[in-house]
Order: sequence, then C-alpha cells, then structure tokens
Amino acid sequence: MKQNIKFDAIVNLLEGFLEKEASPSVTQIANIGRDPYLILISTLLSLRTKDEVTLKASNRLFSFAKTPQDMIKIPILDIEKAIYPVGFYHRKAEQIHSVSQYLLDNHQGQVPGTLEELLAIKGVGRKTANLVLTEGFRIQRITVDTHVHRISNRLGIVCTKNATETEFALMKVLPKKHWIIFNEMLVRYGQMICNPISPKCSICVITKHCQRVGVTKSR
Repeated sequence: MKQNIKFDAIVNLLEGFLEKEASPSVTQIANIGRDPYLILISTLLSLRTKDEVTLKASNRLFSFAKTPQDMIKIPILDIEKAIYPVGFYHRKAEQIHSVSQYLLDNHQGQVPGTLEELLAIKGVGRKTANLVLTEGFRIQRITVDTHVHRISNRLGIVCTKNATETEFALMKVLPKKHWIIFNEMLVRYGQMICNPISPKCSICVITKHCQRVGVTKSR
C-alpha cells in the first residue's frame, strides 16, 4: 500500500492547485519575520478557530504586544477583547499570559527550539510544538492536525487512529524534504476539497493517487 504512494507527484499537484490560495493564518504570521513567539501565540489562538478569525485576532493582539515582556503587562481582560471571537477566548487569554510568564521565568523570554522544551510549556501539545519548530525555526518536523490525519489515512499513506500515531507513521514513509510543507498543503486542501464529510472527489487533483479509505459519500 504505502510503497505505491507517489509523494512527489502528490506534492506537485497540490502545490499547483494551491498556488493562488491564501496560506494558513499561522504561516502568514510566520512569513512576516519567522518570530517563534508570534508563531507560538498565533498557533494557540488557531486551535478550534477558523483561519480568517485567527489571523485578524493575531494581528489585533500583536498591535499591542509582540514580546513576552510586553504581553504580561496587558491585563487579561484586554487580551480577551483583542482576540475575541476566537474559540475559548477566555481560556486562551489566560494561557497567553501564563505562557509569556513561563518563557520569561524559564527561557529569558525566548521560545525554546526543541520539542521537549516546548512540550514542557503548559497547554502546548505536539501539533503546536511541531508547528513552532517548522515555522519558527525551520526544523524538519511533521505537524499533524485533523486534516493531515484524515487525508493521510484516506490516501492510504498510513493506517492510524489518532494524530500522534499519524505523525510517527508519516515520519517512516514521507520523504523528509516534504515534512514542512505537508501540513500547510493538507490543511488548505482539507478545508477546500477533502472535507471531513462528503469530500469533493469529483474535482480533486490527486484523486488518482487516493485509495479513498473510509469514504462512503462524496461529491
């Protein structure tokens, strides 16, 4: 199954299709200057939130503070107002404050550049940590969210039950040169074409490479 996957062909087709489409919100933030702190905070805001909402909220917040030193000076209530209406904005405002304080207390206000150190930050999971490493430090990691997990299984690249299993399975079969770009492409493609329910298989550019695992209804 996996040995028949033509990764280069899939990546080329997806890059061509997505060439004129907007990048995910965190990638847009990253492209401004590769600031690991801004990427970390934007990634936390993006959890369970649409990209367009995340981008606007990130830009509003960063107009007030772009460093942990400045962020902890802002009252949590003001952070809430800046990031609303992202999902769970009350909790995320508190988290932004606590993460900023943690970085000041433990890393001289800098975002650490290792997976282990990032995972030690309360509220930072593997998806967030890997995205910070890839977008902020350009370290080769595979970031797996719901889109990457779903599409990788549909294609037949992996056969896994959750995002963590998918990450480790992809590390074994996906060429390393595609690790960073894989998340960005599949996130956008999952939002536009390879939807969770009734994917748009009739207009999918990689349909000939897809085993459509688990797809019972499509458009």
